[in-house]
Amino acid sequence: MKHTEEPADFVLVGCVKRKLAVPALARDIYASPLWRFRREYAEQCAVPWFILSAKHGLLDPDTYIEPYDLALADLPSAERREWSHRVLDQFRDVTDVVAGKTIEVHAGKMYVEYGLERELSQAGANIRRPLAQIPGIGSQIAWYKTHLES
Repeated sequence: MKHTEEPADFVLVGCVKRKLAVPALARDIYASPLWRFRREYAEQCAVPWFILSAKHGLLDPDTYIEPYDLALADLPSAERREWSHRVLDQFRDVTDVVAGKTIEVHAGKMYVEYGLERELSQAGANIRRPLAQIPGIGSQIAWYKTHLES
């Protein structure tokens, strides 16, 4: 992993629309090129990582789940804010301390801009979004290719 910054304490990775048609571990159910790079990056960071799932909220990659068809974009703004609160509560359940933690987020703006980033920051976390200014899936995949070990 090529890092110029201090490593994150946690990595949060946004889910993708394309999924397997059968139940599987969360880490395996998502099936797109972007997902494969996000997952590989998160695994190479060698810190706890979680999936931001429109249906499940904060999802442990080793949780066995059924396929689903729900995107945050399908939800009204109020439900996206509720989702953000739920994710924050779930995150607090997996870590005793949020303050002072660096959380790297690899997800579209829909996943962070309805309260999640603000609330994590207000709880004292340092949020990094390395792909926030990189538009398009192809450009994001290129970023991962330059940041992954061969």
